[in-house]
Amino acid sequence: MKKLYLLNGFLLLFAGQQMAFAQADYSSNDRLAQRITALSKTYPSWVKSRTLTKTASGKEVWMLTIGSGKTEQKPGIAIVGGVEGSHLLGVEMAVGFAEQLLAASGTDSVKTLLNKQTFYVFPNMSPDASEQYFAKVKYSRSGNSRQLDRDRDGKTGEDGFDDLNGDGKISWMRIADPSGTFRINPEEPRSLIPADPSKGETGQYLFMQEGRDNDQDGIFNEDGAEGVHFNRNSSYNYKNFIPGAGEFAVSELENRALFDFLYDAFNVYAVVTFGPQNNLSWPVQVNQAGLSKRIISSWSEADAKVNTLVSEKYNKMIGAKDAPKTSAESGDFSQWAYFHYGRLSFSTPGWWVPKVKPDTLAKQKAFAIDDPAAEYLRWAKSKGITNTFTEWKVVQHPDFPGQTVEVGGLDPFVLSNPPYQMVEGIVKKHTDFVLSLAAMAPQIDLIGLKTEKVDAGLSRVSVKVINMGTLPTLTKIGEKSNFLKKIAVKINTGTGQAVLSGRKSQLLEVIPGKGFTELSWLIKGSGKISIEAGSPSSGSKTIDVSL
Repeated sequence: MKKLYLLNGFLLLFAGQQMAFAQADYSSNDRLAQRITALSKTYPSWVKSRTLTKTASGKEVWMLTIGSGKTEQKPGIAIVGGVEGSHLLGVEMAVGFAEQLLAASGTDSVKTLLNKQTFYVFPNMSPDASEQYFAKVKYSRSGNSRQLDRDRDGKTGEDGFDDLNGDGKISWMRIADPSGTFRINPEEPRSLIPADPSKGETGQYLFMQEGRDNDQDGIFNEDGAEGVHFNRNSSYNYKNFIPGAGEFAVSELENRALFDFLYDAFNVYAVVTFGPQNNLSWPVQVNQAGLSKRIISSWSEADAKVNTLVSEKYNKMIGAKDAPKTSAESGDFSQWAYFHYGRLSFSTPGWWVPKVKPDTLAKQKAFAIDDPAAEYLRWAKSKGITNTFTEWKVVQHPDFPGQTVEVGGLDPFVLSNPPYQMVEGIVKKHTDFVLSLAAMAPQIDLIGLKTEKVDAGLSRVSVKVINMGTLPTLTKIGEKSNFLKKIAVKINTGTGQAVLSGRKSQLLEVIPGKGFTELSWLIKGSGKISIEAGSPSSGSKTIDVSL
């Protein structure tokens, strides 16, 4: 079964050659639209594209449905990118998956996959935010275009970022100040780290993003053009009154449109998010206290075991080491996909700054201080990357008269997005992973059929309803919700036939991977009946029985 779904190296190489990686940088909204349109025109029998919704500024949120026939009736995976506007790689991973899969659709293995399963791809849920990468002034942005009065002063957009040194990007300011809470990293003097008073450390600098206090309220850059974050506006663990959360859960067009679609997509058995959270490099841990709460805040033990199994596969296939541990923020989409949507939810950023061994010839030592900026600078030097750091330079700042203010530091986007020339390899590995996940899909079959004459006109019929896949037919939390579709089993009888013992129609509890449930009936009559079993997310099977 796995061989059926996995592409070999030749096919992936072929797929990669068909992709849009001739471009030199990440995809703008216009470029993404071109790539999606090209897929629809090139593979009309396999893919349908449409605008899921538009943002308040009119930018399109795209959706791809990949499969054949009645796609809504076949087990499906939802793939979501752009949940964090500054995570441009997630957009490339989502649309790149679609491109690689469709480029190989002429092969028997992929044809079989696309005839059996459906893929819903949402490449970019934050088009307003990601477009800031291509703006005249570039800065790391997560919010959409909704106008917000963040500081509650009756005005909007009056205190955004300011490009003080005119280099077209918003980097950082360090202000020499004895009341500051940051100090120079002694292991990498270009970087600043928080001072720890418990260790006797004293701060030397104020440290903040580049800008002015335009409205003179004592807070910098707090009320710019940035609106609500897609990844803080989900209903699970939603927290109001924090930056980017929105006035209420699912207040945004982008969130509502995606959730409305997914809640109707009963065939989805797993959600793959290309975003900042990572439960693949580091599988989830069960929290017994969280399981006992009225509002559950922990994965169930059974679902966590599945997550661990998939995590092991991910780490083996991707081969990336030193992934930082992440903690879910409030309103996070990938958490919503499990706790409120009830599906298996897997999330990965796809890339993180690799740790490199110190260059002993240059008298480098291993870092003792945890500092992502220092790690990045060492890695960038090892790769010959020289254009992602701005040297600190003194500027005159009206809000800090008589103080030394310097602008510089790491460029926006670089800590979460690799140089673009690395993207193709990342997409290739994660396409392999998603295909391996599809090979684990729940798949219902009916086996071990037995018929036995027990009396004149009566027959005992028994059968095993088996899940041939590795993943369960439902998550435990999804089963508890009473919203997801369970396995439905039905006996179809004809004239002169009747089910005397056993239920003619019934719903089954979760069947774990490779597990089964055995059923039997006492049926009156002769001739043929049929037994059918299945659900939208696990497929179906029908067999004929002669009494």
